[in-house]
Amino acid sequence: MWRSKNEHAVHSPFVYKLITEGVKTRIPLELRQLLPKHYKYLIGQKLKIKVEDFGAGSRVFKNEERGIDQITKVAGMSQKTQELMASVTAYFKPQNMLELGTSLGKGTVAMHIGHPEGNITTVERCPNTLAEAVKGFERFGFKNITAVNALFTDFLNDDDRVWDLIYLDGGHTKDFTLFTFEQLLPKLHNDSLLILDDIYWSKEMTEAWEEIKARPEVSVTIDSFDWGWVFFRKEQPKQHFVLRL
Repeated sequence: MWRSKNEHAVHSPFVYKLITEGVKTRIPLELRQLLPKHYKYLIGQKLKIKVEDFGAGSRVFKNEERGIDQITKVAGMSQKTQELMASVTAYFKPQNMLELGTSLGKGTVAMHIGHPEGNITTVERCPNTLAEAVKGFERFGFKNITAVNALFTDFLNDDDRVWDLIYLDGGHTKDFTLFTFEQLLPKLHNDSLLILDDIYWSKEMTEAWEEIKARPEVSVTIDSFDWGWVFFRKEQPKQHFVLRL
């Protein structure tokens, strides 16, 4: 918070427009109301499932068996972050979106309600968690969502698509994040947006973020604390922003 600035400190027309218009894009009420409705649905599930943790694991849960309602409270996006993601997808209108780390689908739903016409592929390694997420998608009739049960590495090795928006929420280790970034680079174009979650999860995650910022392929980055935003626009001078969004 001490280092962060607001729009008045931004001297990039692209970033200025993003934070004054993009992150404030209004979502129609009937769509916006789906966020608390979906959350209420998840929190009402008392079923316990066996969760397979990969990467850095959980800081909250100490055993594999967890209640859906418990996972909902601590995992995935907060409602504030969901609203931000919905505004981002409404603003950029990405046709092809990739989410690495579905959990129970809170992020997926936020991406969807921002741009329902866009296609979302969401990848989750834990089959039981993914199954519960899919139940939620089906209950609310969310379309254009493809759920894949796979390791991120395996999925990315087999997938040759180019993505407009990628949201990476998984692994939470430096080596994994940097390795995944390398896999993602060929799948991004000039106007793609890559969002990294939890860049302050640990010292090594912050180190990974700093290395990604320094990459020559990266032009503009935004540190909004919860997320690291990465742009690849060749026409942009290399700039880094720490902003309150």
